[in-house]
Amino acid sequence: MLVERLKQIPGLSSVIAIIDRYPRISAWVVLSVGIIAILIYEARDVGLTTTNWIALIIASIVVSGLCIWIVSWEDEDEQIASTGDKAVKVKSDAATSNETPASDGQKA
Repeated sequence: MLVERLKQIPGLSSVIAIIDRYPRISAWVVLSVGIIAILIYEARDVGLTTTNWIALIIASIVVSGLCIWIVSWEDEDEQIASTGDKAVKVKSDAATSNETPASDGQKA
């Protein structure tokens, strides 16, 4: 695989190990760097003061962290579903147990 080949490269093996160990923090850093790069490129000729730049960069870092945190909610749901099929099944059984079908197949 490509990842296995990349792990053999001396400099990249430590970077890949960090990404594997801390995937959310790594995603936060990558997204923050991308947002800040776009911010600097697009607002370079606007005439912002140093305080404006600092505030925008801090806001960009916070927003990117919130984005990764919100996206991670879905990861947690998938992990619960994959590790606890019985828990998901119990929830679905509980939801359908309130509905008692009549003898002719329609709701009572």
